[in-house]
Amino acid sequence: MAKSEFETLRVYQLEETLADKIWNVVLKWDSFTKNTVGNQMVRAADSIGTNIAEGNGRRDVKDNRRFVRIAWGSLNETQHFLRRAYKRNLITKSIADELSPIVSDLAPSLNAYHRSLTSEKSKTKNQITNIEHRIPNNKYQITNIE
Repeated sequence: MAKSEFETLRVYQLEETLADKIWNVVLKWDSFTKNTVGNQMVRAADSIGTNIAEGNGRRDVKDNRRFVRIAWGSLNETQHFLRRAYKRNLITKSIADELSPIVSDLAPSLNAYHRSLTSEKSKTKNQITNIEHRIPNNKYQITNIE
C-alpha cells in the first residue's frame, strides 16, 4: 500500500511512534486501569495523528490549520494522562523517560507544521508541500516496553 501524504510528515511519524508506545504500555494493564486511564490515554494519543491526517486530507489550508490546533489539544490531553499514569505508578520512570523525548519533539513539530501552513495559506491547495517536515525514516524505533 502506497504511503499517504500525511504519512511522510515528520510530525505524523512522531505521533505514530508515541501512540504505538502508549498502546503497548496500556495493553499490559489490568482491565480497570485499561478501561479508565488507559482508554482515554490511547484515544488522546491516537487523536493527534487522526487530526493531522484529517487536516491534511482536507487540502484547504484553513481547515488543515484548524485540525492541527485540535491535535495540539489532544497532545495536551495525552500529556495529562501520562502524568496521571506516572503519579499513579502505572508507568515506570524508565517508560516515562522513553516517552518524554518523543513528546518533547512532538510539541515543537506541531508548532512548526502549523507555522508552515500559515506561511503557505496564500498558495492554492495543489501547491502545499511542507517538504521541511518530511523525513525518510523515523528515528524513534518501537521497542518492547516492559
